[in-house]
Amino acid sequence: TCLALMGSSVSGKTSLMEAICGLRQVTAGKISLCGRDITKLPPGARHVALVPQDNVLFPHLTVREHLAFGPNIQRWKVSDTQYRVEELAESLGLTHLLERRPKKLSGGEAKRVALGRALATRPSLLCLDEALTGLDDDTRAESLELIKSNICKEHITTLHITHSLREAEDIADQVIQMKDLMTSIH
Repeated sequence: TCLALMGSSVSGKTSLMEAICGLRQVTAGKISLCGRDITKLPPGARHVALVPQDNVLFPHLTVREHLAFGPNIQRWKVSDTQYRVEELAESLGLTHLLERRPKKLSGGEAKRVALGRALATRPSLLCLDEALTGLDDDTRAESLELIKSNICKEHITTLHITHSLREAEDIADQVIQMKDLMTSIH
């Protein structure tokens, strides 16, 4: 299932996503995911993954190390981590790039690494915050298809923020147009 959030730059889309991810404090109400209240949980305990607009790749890590980052933090068995890295690398077309660092990647390759890193721990929710911004039309279309196929393959619920109605309609099961939410999230 994929839900696309659309709205103006000040409508609160990113603030809402940050609250879901645990990066913004919620002062009223609660956030439930898979039937459990995650409102007060730290970000790492929510089982939510984020692909931000700017990828935020660590310059000193290789693609392999990025894909292994989450499983290593969660102390997966080495064999399980290696298997997951290989599985994601193949699925995202990154196998030939596993030993490269971010500065040697194209924009589309960096997006795929950021997506792979987010998917690595099999989160309950994948949040894409304008994740396709800055890509040329061909790379954007290719990246969108890759995201769609991996959402389906991984059976992962996804929240996708975008300014593009075409992109939202292409990826999402439902599109929500947000009005000004900033007045209620602080």
